[in-house]
Amino acid sequence: MRFDVDSFREIADSLVRNKSRSLLTGFGVFWGIFMLLFLIGGGQGLKQMITSNFEGFATNTGILVSSQTSLPFKGFKEGRYWRLSYTDVDRLKQMMPELQTVTPVISTGGRDAVYGTNTSTASVRGIYADYQRIETPKIRYGRYLNDADILQERKVCVIGKRIYNDLFPDGGDPCGAFIQVGPVYYQVVGVDYSSGNISIGGRSDQSVLIPLPLAQKIYNRGRDVDLICTAAYSGIRMSDLEPRMRQIIAQQHQFDPSDKQAMVLINTEQMFALVDNLFMGVNFLIWLVGLGTILAGVIGVSNIMMVTVRERTTEIGIRRAIGATPRDILSQIILESIALTLVAGSFGIVFAVQLLRLMEKIVSMNPDNPAASFQIGFGLAVAAALLLTLLGVVAGMAPASRAMAIKPVDAMRDE
Repeated sequence: MRFDVDSFREIADSLVRNKSRSLLTGFGVFWGIFMLLFLIGGGQGLKQMITSNFEGFATNTGILVSSQTSLPFKGFKEGRYWRLSYTDVDRLKQMMPELQTVTPVISTGGRDAVYGTNTSTASVRGIYADYQRIETPKIRYGRYLNDADILQERKVCVIGKRIYNDLFPDGGDPCGAFIQVGPVYYQVVGVDYSSGNISIGGRSDQSVLIPLPLAQKIYNRGRDVDLICTAAYSGIRMSDLEPRMRQIIAQQHQFDPSDKQAMVLINTEQMFALVDNLFMGVNFLIWLVGLGTILAGVIGVSNIMMVTVRERTTEIGIRRAIGATPRDILSQIILESIALTLVAGSFGIVFAVQLLRLMEKIVSMNPDNPAASFQIGFGLAVAAALLLTLLGVVAGMAPASRAMAIKPVDAMRDE
């Protein structure tokens, strides 16, 4: 193909002469590439927003919650309530060596946290220091609760991001300050900036974490616990451990191990798998719709180029008569097709990027929304441009073959 100034001038003249037709055909390519890239960027941002709800949680975490039985068992009727206890924690540790961490949680919500004249609604959670293996904290100031805090039952706490913003609106390091939660004053030793939305006795950003033995005495909980959080060693699937965990707890509390309602087990592995499977289907639909729309636009380009060749039969015949080679005719038609698809597609790429940027700004305006990137990568944009070039060549092949088959004598007779 010849890539000289005359060739590009002829292509530009042809597109200008058929500008209404070119605009109509180019819109199909524009819309196709825009739809593909916009859907890819939107799907990517949506997935990040959903997965951020699991921020800090490992994929092999299981959370046990007691509930009401739904099946009769050994003389006990259905509808019986029961409670998890420290005995269950000890049994799981002893009978399931596959579990790296087994830690109880006591929680109570709707408590007012007060510092000076500032107030905030908080969920108080009593935990052990090893709870950070279940939900990895993001410590902004200070430290996390440690074993000394637990053993000495210190009146200290780690506060979540929203509690920090409400009680300390001026910012700065709050460590050492005393806040009142209910009737008790706690010294702040850390600020956790985790933003996950899985509620384990309260959202992370609205939680006040205190030593579990202290919470046990303050709220008169005895040996009952609200949750038991477990984490398996690396390479062990929580789904494989679930039946044994149910068997152990059911034996202790006399309910049917097959009664899924009696004990709820929140398996983060299943949650991650559900999100992955969901977006595998979403991505398939995105590519199906996007590529289908692009191909429809390219077929339109091919049809329009075919009409253009038919209208320029005489012109092509004259060029052949004065010495133009088939290669010259082929290069001009294919370059026109490439130019049409590439120009229209470039506008589609730019429009998709700008609209995704606007969407990202709108989402970030709400502080409750997790951070997510809706932008497509530079490599994807380049790949889209190369795809358009290839499709432009394909779209121009049939019209170019028709143009090469035109004989000068037939073209003159047609005139």
